[in-house]
Order: sequence, then structure tokens, then C-alpha cells
Amino acid sequence: MGADMRQRWIIVGHGMVAMRLLREIVALRPEQVQLVCIGEEALPGYSRIGLSDVLAGKRDIDSLQDVATDWYERHDIQSLHGRVVTIDRPRKRVTLADGNILHYDRLLLATGSAPRLPDVPGIDLPQVRPFRTVEDVCSLLAVAPGSRAVVLGGGLLGLEAAVGLAGRGVEVTLVHREGWLMNRQLDRQAGDWLEEALAQRGVRFLKNTEAAAIEPEGAACRVDLVSGERLPADVVVPAIGIVPRVDLARDAGLEVGRGVVVNDWLQTSDAAICALGECAEHRGTGYGLVAPLYEQARVLARQLVTGQGSYTGSAVSTQLKVSGVPVFSAGAVEAEDPNDLIVWRDEAHREYRKLILRNNRLVGAVLFGDVRDGQFYQDLIERQVDVSTVRQTLVFGAAFCTELPAQKIEIPEQVAA
Repeated sequence: MGADMRQRWIIVGHGMVAMRLLREIVALRPEQVQLVCIGEEALPGYSRIGLSDVLAGKRDIDSLQDVATDWYERHDIQSLHGRVVTIDRPRKRVTLADGNILHYDRLLLATGSAPRLPDVPGIDLPQVRPFRTVEDVCSLLAVAPGSRAVVLGGGLLGLEAAVGLAGRGVEVTLVHREGWLMNRQLDRQAGDWLEEALAQRGVRFLKNTEAAAIEPEGAACRVDLVSGERLPADVVVPAIGIVPRVDLARDAGLEVGRGVVVNDWLQTSDAAICALGECAEHRGTGYGLVAPLYEQARVLARQLVTGQGSYTGSAVSTQLKVSGVPVFSAGAVEAEDPNDLIVWRDEAHREYRKLILRNNRLVGAVLFGDVRDGQFYQDLIERQVDVSTVRQTLVFGAAFCTELPAQKIEIPEQVAA
């Protein structure tokens, strides 16, 4: 049998973004290409955003994979379980932890991110368990009802962890350093209403404070806060953000900022190596929501197979259900001038809309409860449509603004990767 003359494209990382990249490449049916995907986790290509539902008891782990067991074989994709430890750029090869060496023609980095851990004493105690992987969730599923949990961080991941644990009968206290929940996506009004809704599900909130230390106490531990409170805990869940995994790229001499720096073709400083997903930094920006990362996968697949297309960045909006509570956010959250602010609030039904204008253009929107017009507002923000003729009715949504130009995009529900 003759030598395999196909180009070998190796994907390092086998999470959601790598899986989407594989799907996009397969859909374009490239000829003379051998695809290899290397992942560190035992369960490859699973839906990380489904981990919250697993913790909440709404689905099982097996349901997180959305391809049949023979999918890789049918598409002639080699899926390897292992960890890449070095990249030899001059020789175009990678070395795995088990000593295996693979040659590549194109190397595609989709190494993702790791949980950001608070820099406090005791963060390495065994009671500290992040919420990022299947293994993490299995560890949290083992926490017995009646146990005490402290969740650090009031962003989406922290809220999902807190509500999931509370639903399993765990006593949960969530600690958030800012004055309201999801402060990067929501304003105070929406954040306060979100807190009210989640408190009804058994979560206690402590805001404007953070962990100073985690101290062992027998088989349990204690979280000491900068504000003076001391919280006994059987488990501590840090959820204060993510850190792009760039060590492999940095050690290989690639340009690295906060993430692996890429151009509009998602190439790194080495044209044979591309990066995408949470590990990548494009035009000074890193993305952590699914929709922009999937867009990167689509663009990179097309660029690799056809040589066409470029990535110019993504307009980020957040439309999701936080433990069943619908929220939407796009663009600016606060107005520089009170005269640029339009607010509608229904206290009885806990529905809220806040629109921010600048020069008769919509530059920001926050919705709570009824988010059906999120797509409409996102489109206006992207296209910078003059809304002066509908200012009086804009807050009521698309049905009351029919004279505006038609929308051009669809905005899917966006979630953290």
C-alpha cells in the first residue's frame, strides 16, 4: 500500500468549538485531507453548555454528545485521547504526553480556557471544586443533600452552579464582589430582579464582598470573606471567570496576548497554525459566548478548504435563560446622558426594558422577562439605524416600529461556552 499523501490537519482540543470546526470542514467535503482531533477529556466533543442541565438533573451525561459513535469513522476522522505537550514548528510536528509524535501540515489550536481561580490561601483544598468539565460535574453530583456550598462569582456559570446545587437540596450561598448579579451584562434593575427570582429557588446571596481565604475545618472548610463573614462549607465552587489556555502556544513561540493572537484569517504569527475559540484573541478581543466561537469555526473551515472568507469580529449579545429566567443584553448597559435613556417597567409581571440611544441610534438594550424583541434591538444596534421617527414607540418593540428598514439577521440564543 502506498504512502498516505493527504495533508494532515491536526486540531488540538476536542470541545464544542473543535467539534463545530470538524462539522464545518466535513460539510465542505475537502479532498486529500486527513483530520486528526486530540482531546484531553475522556468524553470528546460534548456540549459544555449542557453541564448545567446535568447538575440540575434535567439530562444525563450521555446526552451531551450529539454525534453517533461511528461518526468519526464514517468521516475518516482520527479522534485521539491525549495531551499535546510541545509544538515543533520548524519540523511541523506535535508531541503528546505519551511520547507519540504526529506530523501536521496545518495545526488548529482550540485549547479553550480554564477556570480562573481566586488568588487566596486555601484555593488548593480538596473541598474546592470548579464547574467546567464532566469530571467537575460528577464531583458536584456527589455532594449530598443538606451539605453546605459556597459559590464564588455571580456571573452566568456561578448562577447555574448555585441553582443546580440548591435544586439538589444543598444549602447554597453565592458570594459576588459586585453590587448586582451578571453586572457585565445587566444593569442594577435587571440584576436585582434576577436575584429575587433565584432567591426563591433557595440561593442565598452576599454581594459587594469576596473570599479572602479558605481555611480547612476537619473534613469541611470555611470561607472567610473580606467583609468579615465566615461561611462554613463542605464544597466551594469558584466561578469568577475563565483564563484562555495559551501555554502550549506561548511555549512554541507564538504571539500571545491575553489569548493566542490571530488575524482576520484566524492565523497565528505562524501561518501554518491557526487558533479559534476561547483561547484566541482577535483584534484585541476574546470571546466566551457560543455564537461568536461557532462563527469563527465556520470562517476558519471555509478559509482552510476554499481559501475564501475572513473573520472581522462579532457583535456580542447575550440572550439566555438564567435558570429559567429570560434575560437579554446587547451593547452598552448604562447611558452617558439621561436624555438618551428609554425605560419601561412592569413591576407586577417583572418585565423590564431599557434602551440606550446616542445620536438617534440605538447603542444598548437590556431586557428582563419578555425578551422576544431582543433580535430586533440587536439588529438596530448592528446597523446603526436612525430611530428618531420611532423614539416614542421603540421600547414596545418591532410591532410598533414598522416604518423602520427590515431586519437582516437572526440572533440565536447565546450562551457561555
